[in-house]
Amino acid sequence: MHDSPLVEYGTRRTLIVIGVMAATVLQVLDATIVNVALPTIQGNFGANFDEGAWIVTSYIIAAVIVIPLTPWLQQLFGRRQYYVAAIIGFTLTSALCGLSTSLSELIFFRVLQGLCGGGLISTGQAIMRDTFPTRQLGLSQALTSIGAIVGPSIGPTLGGILTDSFSWNWIFYINVIPGIASGLLCAFLLRNPARQGRVSIDGVGLALMALGLGSLQYVLDEGERYGWFSDSHILGIAITSFVSLAIFAYWELRVVKNPIVDLRILFTNRTVAAGCLLAMALAFSLFGGVILAPQFQQGILGFTATLSGLSILMRAGAIMVMTPITLILLTRIRIHPQILLAVGFLIVAIANIWTYSTVTTQSDFGTFVLPLMFGGLGFGMIFVPLSVAILGSVHGADTQKATSLQSLAQQLGGSIATATLVTLLDRRGAFHLDVIASTMNLHSVAMQRALAAHFPLSALAGIASQQAATMAFADAFYVLGITTIILLPLVLLLKSPKRGDAPVALPAD
Repeated sequence: MHDSPLVEYGTRRTLIVIGVMAATVLQVLDATIVNVALPTIQGNFGANFDEGAWIVTSYIIAAVIVIPLTPWLQQLFGRRQYYVAAIIGFTLTSALCGLSTSLSELIFFRVLQGLCGGGLISTGQAIMRDTFPTRQLGLSQALTSIGAIVGPSIGPTLGGILTDSFSWNWIFYINVIPGIASGLLCAFLLRNPARQGRVSIDGVGLALMALGLGSLQYVLDEGERYGWFSDSHILGIAITSFVSLAIFAYWELRVVKNPIVDLRILFTNRTVAAGCLLAMALAFSLFGGVILAPQFQQGILGFTATLSGLSILMRAGAIMVMTPITLILLTRIRIHPQILLAVGFLIVAIANIWTYSTVTTQSDFGTFVLPLMFGGLGFGMIFVPLSVAILGSVHGADTQKATSLQSLAQQLGGSIATATLVTLLDRRGAFHLDVIASTMNLHSVAMQRALAAHFPLSALAGIASQQAATMAFADAFYVLGITTIILLPLVLLLKSPKRGDAPVALPAD
């Protein structure tokens, strides 16, 4: 494959990498940093839990809608113009979120922030691919992975520190200076790839996709709260999502000549299709761990937000150590990406099952360190080979299509992880509590001893609830591990990066 004419060297490339990585970190950081401050924001605005949840839900819905539109937007406006505008918009709306004086204002600006930030990761990934020569594809994706994977791990810690030490507004203000620097670097240094073909506006496809993906994200975020499909409201929105996405797929594949989202790549390139499923599995495990560990540590074990965040940082540290090692294994020792992916996913699965087998109500910080670090080594072996396999199978305009679909898969994987695990915790917690309660009767020796010692019944009920919740969290870690193993065979569908020549677009001004 020929090098892209957009390849840069020296100081110019270094500054582009800094600008792109800053934008990537800001986007993924914002996806997790808000969760920690949510109770404080709700309290300041006098909002209940359901109302406050829209601070997160509104952002995710907006981001999910814009992610698959990214290739079309770049073709319409130019990649550099779109990317710089998205960074500036994300930075400006971040400041407006911090300045919000009411919940409705904050939710409105979060929607705008999601629309601006949704395409940052996939566009940055494509820019990094074009900025480095073909032989350094692994290096470009290794640098991208630092922000894309480590960001979610440091978000909860940073969010807790900013909220506790300053105010919730600072989780948004922190984006401003890095955002300005990133926007300026990219505005002055990036070059555009050539636009290929005439850009048309597929209004029907846009409407169907926005309705379908927006409804799907709403169902995933709000389903458990309303009892899933037993609630007519959720059921109606789920049906709307299914019908809209089905018609959208038919419209894009069979009707419109210039689709707003080119789904054909999923049917003509099995590496992209399998890679998107693996990206979804990666996000399921990555964000699932970020969801489970802090909730269990703070809610059940009584960890402080800082201590809980430090345990997640242990995993982030392992990812940063393993990523360059993976790059060496991939590019110098030339181990096949399928092997690295298989080993990485297997390690992640073992780490989750390890956690499942060790957590108790008496667990301390040390209980989590080794499984989290071991899992971090696995995550460090996944992102780079996965991105190399996907990007090595495409060229030209298909590059942005592939990265956008990969980004969408990761976003949906994180949302599915949240919906699945929240539901699992609720259902399994109730199940375990029923089982424990059935053993707490006057015929139980332990109960007789507790009553003889005048142990308060309320304390016994608290212990039972704590045990049930701990068992539910253990079950959730087990499900994460088993799901990862089940999806492992998908790596067999990936192909090696193409070694033949492929056409490349000439740069445009």
